Amino acid sequence: MKIRLKLTLLFAGLFAILLLSFTMAIYFTSASQREADYFKRLRQLAITKTNLLLDAGVPTATLELIYQHSLNTLPQEEVAIFDTAFQLLYHDVGKIDKVQETRGMLDSIITQGEIHFHYEDLQVTGFLYTHGGKSYVITSAARDEDGLARLTTLRWELGSGFVVAIGLTLLAGIFFARKALQPVSSMVDKVADISESHMNLRLNEGNGKDEIATLALTFNRMLDRLEQSFEAQKQFVSNISHELRTPLAAIIAEAEVSALKIRNPEEYRDILQHILTAARKLSRLSGDLLDLAKAGYDPAKISFKELRVDEVLLDARQIILNANPGWQVDLLFEKEIEEGDGITISGNEYLLRVAFLNLIENACKFSADTHCRITIKFEESSTILRFHDKGIGISARDIENIFAPFFRGENKRYASGNGIGLSLTKRIIALHHGTIAVTSRQGEGSTFTIKL
Repeated sequence: MKIRLKLTLLFAGLFAILLLSFTMAIYFTSASQREADYFKRLRQLAITKTNLLLDAGVPTATLELIYQHSLNTLPQEEVAIFDTAFQLLYHDVGKIDKVQETRGMLDSIITQGEIHFHYEDLQVTGFLYTHGGKSYVITSAARDEDGLARLTTLRWELGSGFVVAIGLTLLAGIFFARKALQPVSSMVDKVADISESHMNLRLNEGNGKDEIATLALTFNRMLDRLEQSFEAQKQFVSNISHELRTPLAAIIAEAEVSALKIRNPEEYRDILQHILTAARKLSRLSGDLLDLAKAGYDPAKISFKELRVDEVLLDARQIILNANPGWQVDLLFEKEIEEGDGITISGNEYLLRVAFLNLIENACKFSADTHCRITIKFEESSTILRFHDKGIGISARDIENIFAPFFRGENKRYASGNGIGLSLTKRIIALHHGTIAVTSRQGEGSTFTIKL
């Protein structure tokens, strides 16, 4: 069932319940009021007859004749007057007695003072009446034909009005549901046109204030992220292809050249050295790509544990020095470590070590003295690491793209690389809810600052 139909039926159902409740309240209130008014009329009519009989001394036969020909006589009217000894003093129609008063009925009237009940299609009231110091028991019965006819008319009018109102409500519900959901239908049609080849299409955000506009805005933002992701993926694949093509081409070329003729051992050694250099570049690239993939995992799927930042940093320093004995890496603590300092964090040791390795390697690689100085500052709720070098620096134009995957700036001629390290480092720091920033001046050096 479509939402449009559901909304229409729900709206019509709620309205029907409210309208039916209101209609029934009107009908039953009117019926109750009619009945109460008619009982009052029966009582007043009986009192009038009793006064005529007792005050004016009108004979019962004459009184009966008068009311039989009166225009105000009620349909099937019966008035009976008894004394407290159950002696009948007057009855409208002596031969026709529908109520058939009994001693028990009269006793109930004397006890309760007044009773109301229905007998077949008649309303009957019985009450105790005092006149001239004596008490009389009076019963009065009649059929309210006019009132019942009006009640029947009211019932028909309310029923017809209910049916018409529900019909109009259904039509109005269909119209307004269609109008209210028209933006959704438009969104569905628009979304159907969006594909990997038309990622630039966006939904109409309307007035930007209602829920539909909020949905469209949220969806457009999601499309923006998807488009950026697709573009990054395309760029990523393109860059990988380019990075892989160069060392592979070098390996193939060296192998083909060596196969052209028999060479002396020295020449074979040179060829193998070139192939080894290209293979190492491929190995480094594949390792970096693997780390980049790990850093792109869902954080919920990455193992985090409590670890000391300084220990991870010392491990990274030792790895760099073991691989490059001529390099120099200094660690400086800005103050003594005290209890409560933010030295321990929740993180992934492997990924953090990769991030630190990249920053240390870059600092040494682009410095003439292959020297990196790391300062560590522990605060109450954070750890700040600064990686300094006195290298060639980074131009202002390159700093804007320094963390983009596969980006290599003007300084690529000074050292080899594949442009993944800094991008990978930024992802790792983001996974640990940290920040990384860089300041640099060409010819003076650079400083990368991490806050965890």
